[in-house]
Order: sequence, then C-alpha cells, then structure tokens
Amino acid sequence: MMFKNLLFPLSLLALSLASPHKREPNTVHAVNISSPDGSARARFIDVGAAVVNFWVKDKHGTFRDLIIGFDNLTEYTTTAAGSDYFGPVVGRYANRIRNGTFTIPISKDASGPGKKFHIVENEHNGTDTLHGGSDGFNSRVWNITEQTLNSVSFSLLDADGFQGFPGNVFTTVTYTLQNKSTWDITMLALADQETPIMLSGHNYWNFEAFKETQDLVGHFAQFKSSKYVATDGILIPTGELVPVKGTPLDFNTAKSIGGSINATAAGQTCGTGCVGFDNCWIYDEHDASEPALSIWSVNSGIKLEVTTNQVALQVNNIRMIILFIIDINAQIYTCNGFPDIPRKADQGVGHYTDHSCFVLEQEDYIDGINHPEFGRNQIYGPERPYEWKSSYKFSVLKA
Repeated sequence: MMFKNLLFPLSLLALSLASPHKREPNTVHAVNISSPDGSARARFIDVGAAVVNFWVKDKHGTFRDLIIGFDNLTEYTTTAAGSDYFGPVVGRYANRIRNGTFTIPISKDASGPGKKFHIVENEHNGTDTLHGGSDGFNSRVWNITEQTLNSVSFSLLDADGFQGFPGNVFTTVTYTLQNKSTWDITMLALADQETPIMLSGHNYWNFEAFKETQDLVGHFAQFKSSKYVATDGILIPTGELVPVKGTPLDFNTAKSIGGSINATAAGQTCGTGCVGFDNCWIYDEHDASEPALSIWSVNSGIKLEVTTNQVALQVNNIRMIILFIIDINAQIYTCNGFPDIPRKADQGVGHYTDHSCFVLEQEDYIDGINHPEFGRNQIYGPERPYEWKSSYKFSVLKA
C-alpha cells in the first residue's frame, strides 16, 4: 500500500503544503485527458475533483458523453449542484451517518464507550449526515497537482475539526485513461490521528446518452450478491443484512434495471414512499482481479465491467445511483427524484428525469462506523492509510 513506509513527519509536511488554493468566485479549472489509443476521453474540474464529461464509443463507433451534468462548468459551483453531487469525490465519509454521530472506537449507534464526535447534519431536517456534511469533499476546491496527456491528479487537505471530524486528512485522487477504454481511479488518504474515512466517486451515468430512450429499461446489470444492507425509511442502516433472493434486488442473473424499478414499490427498500433502487449490496466472495459487476445498454451496445478493492455496491435511480465494490459490498441508486435540469446539448433536447440515470459508487458498508456488527474497520490514522482503487473497463457488446 502506498504511504505505508512514509515517516509521519513527512506526511505533516505534505499536509502543510497542500492547503486549498485561492481563486476568483464562480471560476472553474478544467483538465482534459484521453487514452493513448484514443478510445476514451474525459474532462475533470477542480470543484470536487469531479468528472464532468466521459466519452467512449458505441456499437456504431460514435463517441457518446455518458455523464449527466452541465455544459456551463460554473454551474458546478452552485449550492444546488453541490447538494445533488454531480460527479465529485464524496467524503470525508461517503453516504450517511446516523444522527451525525459516532465514537472512536466505534460503538452501536454511538452509544459508547469511546470518545463521541458530532458531524454537521445536512439531510432530513438535521437528523443525519450525508457525504461528509454541508461542506464535504464534493464542494471543495481541489489542487491540480499533476497532469499528463492521459492522467490528472488532485489533492485536498481536510482540516482537523472541520465539519466535526477529528484529525487532518490529506487526500489525493488520480484519474488515468488507459488503452481499450479503461479508466483507472486511485484515492489515497493519510490522517494524523484516528478518524473515519470512506471515499467514493458520485458519477451519474446513462450509457445511451439519451439517444435511443429516456429511461433505464435498456440498461442491464449483473453482479453476485446474496445480501443487502437493510435501512429504515430515511435510508439509515438498521444493522441487518437481508437476503436478496425472491426480491427485486436480486441481480445474480442479468436483468433490466429500468424494468425492475416498479417491482420495488411494495417493499419501499429505497426509503419511505420511494420507488426505485437506493440500496447497498454485499458482494459474494470472488477473485478480486475479476469484474465484480457488469452493466450495459442493449441499445447503444456500451458495456462496463468494474473491478475494485472496495467491498460494496450502491445503485440509485433518476438519479439512479449505483455503487459497486469488489470485495464485500455494493450500492445502487436509480436517480429517484432527480431535479428538473436541462440535459447537455449533445445529449439532446429535454430534461433529466426520474429513473433516467445511474451513479457508480464503490465504497465500504454504509454507516459502518455505527454498526460494529458489520465487522468493518473504517477508522484510519497515522499507522493505517486509506486506499481506494477501481478500474472501469468499457467495451462494446458483441453482435
């Protein structure tokens, strides 16, 4: 693991040199990269280290931008865009924290023993914390630290006490486009005291770029998972792991994502009154060098296979969000309740609508810092760096 042999005094030096840079309000710095063989292109910005465009070829050999977002990059600096998480890195702790509280060492629902911490609550009228608080990694201005023709690296210093988290955390994110439409992502974080860390990318996708349809019926997914994380009406984990067999959450055999959405209405597994997916699956054990998940569009022919060192998959609808993690856990969100926002010009006239897109989030068990029964150690520090790695390999379905 990178960082492991670093002396911590050197890490403190890195932290001191990584303070956020100043810039004019409402300005955005963008970086364009492409695969050496020209098979993929992407654009990233310093706000949230976000991906704002990602082009790969469809079955006709035509490039499509698969990312949901804005043509005007200054839109990514708005409060509304920040709260909808269009393409950024989310942290210091991705997903939800029950009551915005946890203890170190961790305890059930922060009941103790252990030192208690209170994080800024920013969801459900102040009843929980989502994606690191009201000013999480997604809304920060990251430093662009290195750039080549096919790679870009960002860094961020998250200060001790900010949003309520203990310890300084220095994070780097590197995006690299390899040959054969392969996107490699590495996130590394080092803390100077014990603190929870869970990062992920929060990218909204549509593999048709809205050319053939406006929904997800033509999108299919398959991944090996026997259980998912049960949640209450506001998507806070209860601590139970529930079998997927006999439920709409069973994707062990390939099936349509959009075609499965209505079947979720009865169970409301994506929250009270919700129809769609916003769930965290536990991956069955498998060879971590092999893809954990496959997702594709039968219309565009674009297919994605994900390998990762993470343990969870989450998928969400209109917002359709999908979180894929290779070891243990995955979350899917299907863009349920998406904001009424005009599509990018090259994605055609119209607006993004409910159940028309999905997000890929690789991460660990959600709210694991309040559920010791999960058996996940999400506390990092000087002797335990954090490392997140995923590879997204795009291809075209065979005729």
